[in-house]
Amino acid sequence: MFSRRILLTSVSALAALALTLPTTTWAKEPIPVVATFSILGDMVERIGGEHIAVTTLVGPDGDAHVYQPTPQAARAVAEADLMFVNGLDFEGWLERLAEAAAFDGALVVATDGIEALAFDEHGDEPSDHNEHKDEHDDHEGDHGDEDHKDEHAEDGDHKDHADEGHDDHKDEHDKHEGGHDDHDAHAGHDHGAFDPHAWQSLTHAVTYVDNITVGLAKADPENATDYYANRATYVTEIEALNVDVSAMMAAVPEDKRTVVTSHDAFGYFADAYGLTFEAPQGLSTESEVAAADVAELIEQIRAVGISAVFVEAIADNRLLQQIASETGATIGGTLYSDALSDSNGPASTYLDMMRHNAETLSKALSN
Repeated sequence: MFSRRILLTSVSALAALALTLPTTTWAKEPIPVVATFSILGDMVERIGGEHIAVTTLVGPDGDAHVYQPTPQAARAVAEADLMFVNGLDFEGWLERLAEAAAFDGALVVATDGIEALAFDEHGDEPSDHNEHKDEHDDHEGDHGDEDHKDEHAEDGDHKDHADEGHDDHKDEHDKHEGGHDDHDAHAGHDHGAFDPHAWQSLTHAVTYVDNITVGLAKADPENATDYYANRATYVTEIEALNVDVSAMMAAVPEDKRTVVTSHDAFGYFADAYGLTFEAPQGLSTESEVAAADVAELIEQIRAVGISAVFVEAIADNRLLQQIASETGATIGGTLYSDALSDSNGPASTYLDMMRHNAETLSKALSN
């Protein structure tokens, strides 16, 4: 029989041993989320950090305009707690994919609160689309865009954001994404479509980041502090880059401020920095190119004296190269419009992409 002394000694020894053994920490599994394309995926990763596991459907150098969802994509969507989308009819395949995957998570529309630009059928610069704004006033008002912007003005006010009344957020966004019956005719991004490329404005990028942050904080309030801290750091970097890009574009001579690219993906960049972008192709890389439009663009290049045209990483650039050959213009460089480069390229993150595009334009147009 064990004596009381021996028993107490054994208990003390076990307690001492327990204090010296490493403790096992049961870390919370990262939240599975989906982002529809690489630019948005990079933003989501910057905000979510270690707390999320991101699956990006259309990866680097991929063209979301012509993307065909795969069974693997459907599986990722089915398993996701949140899905981050651009909106503005950019992902024409999204509704079918969500239905096929029986997605029942939260939908976060990154462009929510952004006043969209409309594409003029004659290929002119996008302009403010008041009809779109009016149509969605009720939807945007439900989310309190003005209050949303004011709250984000102070980075430390994450608690206010986490407590915002977003209980109906998913339902409202589902209605927003699914309620575009009036715009089905524009699913191919042809004339009259909204310009979905709002990420080409660094100012709008802050709205993207705000929407992402609110979505993550609502889904995972335990880590809201980290999400808003990541937001504060990221927004500081975006705003600093915007200052640099503004300075580069302001230095471009007045007679060199017309830019020719493959398809119309830079309307928000043009609007932000006072440039004019022309392209033989419409808002989508699937848009048909009319011979008359090409002839008109060639005549414009010759008349205005445009000395450089710019190819795009995701586009078929043979037509643009032909235009350059016929007009004597040089290829000024490669711009990244709808997708990041791979990790070895010059545009592997959103901020790298925006800086690369600005530096490429500045170098070619300032010569």
